[in-house]
Amino acid sequence: MSTLPPAIFLIGPTASGKTALALAAAARFPLEIVSVDSAQVFIDMDIGTAKPDAATLARFPHHLIDLITPEQRYSAAQFRADALRLMAGITARGRIPLLTGGTMLYVKALREGLAELPEADAALRAQIDAEAATRGWPALHAELAVHDPATAARLKSTDAQRIQRALEVVRLSGRPLGDFFDRQQEQALPYRLLPLALMPSDRAWLHARIAQRFDEMLAAGLVGEVEGLRAKYRLHAGLPSMRCVGYRQVWEMLEGTMPAVELRDRGIFATRQLAKRQLTWLKSMADIDSHDCLAAGLEATLLARIERFLAA
Repeated sequence: MSTLPPAIFLIGPTASGKTALALAAAARFPLEIVSVDSAQVFIDMDIGTAKPDAATLARFPHHLIDLITPEQRYSAAQFRADALRLMAGITARGRIPLLTGGTMLYVKALREGLAELPEADAALRAQIDAEAATRGWPALHAELAVHDPATAARLKSTDAQRIQRALEVVRLSGRPLGDFFDRQQEQALPYRLLPLALMPSDRAWLHARIAQRFDEMLAAGLVGEVEGLRAKYRLHAGLPSMRCVGYRQVWEMLEGTMPAVELRDRGIFATRQLAKRQLTWLKSMADIDSHDCLAAGLEATLLARIERFLAA
């Protein structure tokens, strides 16, 4: 392990303070930041993704942000390939990759590899979307239960994105998703890793941070940002970009399916649910060096931990 080049993960739930700590680390050590955020890949989606501002990016360039338009899709497999390529380049420059964000599926994909699923089929996805518009996602969930009962059992009947992908795999291959994951072989990263995680000891503190940040997004013009996206791009509610927390709730308000007075409460609730899922992922991950977000002197503690890791 000591002969492998170093790489650092700094992960945690939304609003836990990852960005400030990543910037502090990048200011002190020869690090290059690689975003691990499935929302920040979208161009023109800045406010609702808490993307670093222009001044921050000028001082600390971030890889894997502003990659695609909100009309496009970006998979965990694409992330893994891009991240590995970037990490190799960073290492070749004599610097150290710092991967930071809250998309735990990306973290898992990079650390453990991915099952070799059939490639996405745009025509088939469009067909499934059309069927959903006619029959409803619960009906397609029932169809999935016939062909892939194990996957259907762990999905809600309204989970459009995952139902679509599971049905796509079944229709393309004639096999359930589980068959592919059973054949998945762990692909270890060729790096000596320091996986740091921020875990709040007080959930109420995190909830307060989430509410504050959502209020700041609204004040900064989140609704106007979504209105601009709708005018500039050909979007619909099923796209991953418009399913991002915050954007989804604003979309529903603009479509008239949610009263404007409910936007704040629903946006905060959805963000809290996201944080809960992120914490569940984190607790299931092995070999994570966890730190309390509320701990006094957290920045100094993490910088000292990174220094010891790099000196080892």
